[in-house]
Amino acid sequence: MATSFYSRSSVLYQRMVRTMPSKFELFGATTLSDKKQLDFDSDTDKNLHRFILDRLPKNNTALADSAHHHFAVLGKMLRAKMALHAARTLKIDTTAAMHWAVAVEVLHNASLIHDDVCDDDRFRRGRPSVWSKYGRNMALTLGDWLVALAFELAAEAGQRSQTPLLVKILAQHMATTTAGEAAEFALQSAPQWERYVEIAADKTAPLLTAPLEGVAAMALQLNETSSIAAYFRSLGTAYQIANDIMNFRALDSAEDQGSDLARRAPNAVVVLYRQALTPERIAAFDAWYIARSNADIETYHQDILKSDAMAMSAHEMQKILAKTDSAAQALPSGLLEAILPVQSLLEQACLKSVAPTNC
Repeated sequence: MATSFYSRSSVLYQRMVRTMPSKFELFGATTLSDKKQLDFDSDTDKNLHRFILDRLPKNNTALADSAHHHFAVLGKMLRAKMALHAARTLKIDTTAAMHWAVAVEVLHNASLIHDDVCDDDRFRRGRPSVWSKYGRNMALTLGDWLVALAFELAAEAGQRSQTPLLVKILAQHMATTTAGEAAEFALQSAPQWERYVEIAADKTAPLLTAPLEGVAAMALQLNETSSIAAYFRSLGTAYQIANDIMNFRALDSAEDQGSDLARRAPNAVVVLYRQALTPERIAAFDAWYIARSNADIETYHQDILKSDAMAMSAHEMQKILAKTDSAAQALPSGLLEAILPVQSLLEQACLKSVAPTNC
């Protein structure tokens, strides 16, 4: 039925609302005594923006122009804010915390600029992406320059906090993210579900984990790194599945509905659609997928929308969110409080992916 997902999305949405744990249950009532604990004020946004702009090239070059173009509009800055919130909770030196927060945020932005090149995305945050305005070579160069800046900031944070391990932490998470990207590019056909989950976690989780892991290192709570990694690996995977569902519902930033299928990007909906086919249809789908032809793209697109693949993806996302809740219980209260802003926003993205279109 053409409306199989949409007719079930209301049920899925209500189920997720009911089963998603209350923030009071998960984090304790004391962590929500003031709404300001959830949202940083505008001064924090301005300070972060000002700090980043101050470290960008100031000379009159194409590199400087492209850098200021990209950072003219910032995203949510979740990673930087989470690091600052954790540092405040654990009483870390504010200057060291700012350098570390911006280091992770800058590295994340470098990955976005490179991703836009790889994915041919022409827009970022409602404006032309760097490559579409300045060319692919300049975008790649800017991304590389920002990677260098990120490590410079991490080294400065390490020096100020006497925590040289910060540079290693940033390098390890960058390596994992890059390996996840490489694994995606190496795929010739739609992966099995287990492989999809592994790649999604490698791509999404590291730069969500890094902010807290760095702060934990500065606070000498190094025994918490494994629990932080487990938490964000699970939450990051659920967030990626939500984005995949939204890609087929035209709710993400992609220009075309189902664009992941056209460019053969790993997508949970496609993986589960393929998994439910008969062996004969799997062989036909794989041959079409590997050929990278856009012939029959609309046929497959409509067949996926008529299938239960999106509902199955939502179900898998809900299961992973349940694991995320369990992983959160292993974290100390100070880190739980720091996680709350990003937890809330990513959960909202997961809910949005299955919400009825009139919500």
